[in-house]
Amino acid sequence: MELSLIGLQNAGKTSLVNVIAAGGYSEDMIPTVGFNMRKVTKGNVTIKLWDLGGQPRFRSMWERYCRAVSAIVYVVDAADYDNIPVSKSELHDLLSKPSLNGIPLLVLGNKMDKPGALSKEDLTEQMDLRSIDDREVCCYVISCKNATNIDSVIDWLVKHSKTKN
Repeated sequence: MELSLIGLQNAGKTSLVNVIAAGGYSEDMIPTVGFNMRKVTKGNVTIKLWDLGGQPRFRSMWERYCRAVSAIVYVVDAADYDNIPVSKSELHDLLSKPSLNGIPLLVLGNKMDKPGALSKEDLTEQMDLRSIDDREVCCYVISCKNATNIDSVIDWLVKHSKTKN
């Protein structure tokens, strides 16, 4: 199974990869430059994770790395209100690309451990996820720091590895 992890800078993509791969969280993350690739085995599923940089200069690469994946994992900092509109706009721009039609989307609102982080309902609303009707869309709120809901995310990913189009 191949996945692309995308989202704005500082959303928690690399932290998510580390929590899934090694079960560990580190406060001291440096921004991803370009991309990282990690292979993780969960049960009998090997997941190849493309962790793509979220800075504006890397966003044009996102489509290329999302083309043939089993699912697109879009990470949002649920406590960073200023960036939610930008994040929503980037997500919807990406999903409008014909090459990505039908690829399942998993939206993760990270940093739910922070005060004032958006709930799953608010995140769904703010990111306008209900308007996406050309693919399966799932949304979880997670905390990489506390490993909250990481098991649900892995379960979703493993389930989708079996239904590769």
